[in-house]
Amino acid sequence: MSMGSAWVLGATGQIGRAAVRALVEDGWEVTAASRGGGRDERWDGAVRAVALDRNEDGALAAALGDGCDVLVDAVAYGADHARQLTGLADRIGSAVVISSGAVYADERGRGFDTQDEPDGAPRYPVPIPETQCTVPPGDATYATRKVRLERDLLAAGEALPVTLLRAGAIHGPYCRSPRELYFVKRVLDGRARRVLAFGGASRFHPIHVSNLAELIRLSARRPGSRVLNAGDPQTPTVAEIGEAVDAVLGRRTENVLMTGAPGKDGVGSTPWTIAHPVVYDMAAAERELGYRPVTGYVESLPETVEWLAGRLEGRDWTEAFPVLLRSYGRQLFDYDAEDAWLEAYDRGA
Repeated sequence: MSMGSAWVLGATGQIGRAAVRALVEDGWEVTAASRGGGRDERWDGAVRAVALDRNEDGALAAALGDGCDVLVDAVAYGADHARQLTGLADRIGSAVVISSGAVYADERGRGFDTQDEPDGAPRYPVPIPETQCTVPPGDATYATRKVRLERDLLAAGEALPVTLLRAGAIHGPYCRSPRELYFVKRVLDGRARRVLAFGGASRFHPIHVSNLAELIRLSARRPGSRVLNAGDPQTPTVAEIGEAVDAVLGRRTENVLMTGAPGKDGVGSTPWTIAHPVVYDMAAAERELGYRPVTGYVESLPETVEWLAGRLEGRDWTEAFPVLLRSYGRQLFDYDAEDAWLEAYDRGA
């Protein structure tokens, strides 16, 4: 028996690929929409793939036709996309929209956008509940655009029930900006030591894409207007992540621990490096959706590492992952700066 019709926007991205599979397995008739109209080789043959540029005026409305029972939006940002979805409320039974944990602010208004400012590192409660305050809505940054998206969608109320999933650090295959590359590439390059700021103790809550897809599946089954955190069952430290990557690749790398923050040269900084822990409270998702994670960080890592190594084969990392380059710059793998720091460290020791 069919659960109904489901549309997935951003279907060939990391989240969309997994969401399509999860919805099909749950009995939905799925239309996978993306700019290129491509398919994932693991999708069921019944999945209908369509080419769609949702930013083209009227394109989504025309493609939806009579509408759908649930629409999953993995690529929504800001007021324009919120207005687009609410404008189609009469043709969408409910929606599941990906937001981000980057929306949170601490009691002093600090968030991800202020991290590089003096005393700008946020101090969140551990764990962070969905009731935690957020940064102001706006158009200036990723975080402020996500808050604007959330508020405008929730304002629709019963006209369009929307579940907003505040995702942590998403990991798994097909990631355009994979944090795990930081450790995988170092091991593959034969680096014997790695420098980790804040004593290697930084914790930034990850979520495997299959756990996010499970939250999407459950949200589609239980429509409602709400905001829920999205995280894995564990929040490993950055040192533990590095050691887990070592274990997958059968190597051993020495962690050299920097007591404080990374320097301006970037040595010691990783894609998880933060001064204070970011851990999301998953109690609401468990209570409201019956959510149970389908995998853990360590259990999911071999598939991610294999995919990363395959993408790197015969290519420079900047070619394989241009989005990661734009996000973090070449400092991410500045081995000369790292070696200079280690030489000074060894002399001091």
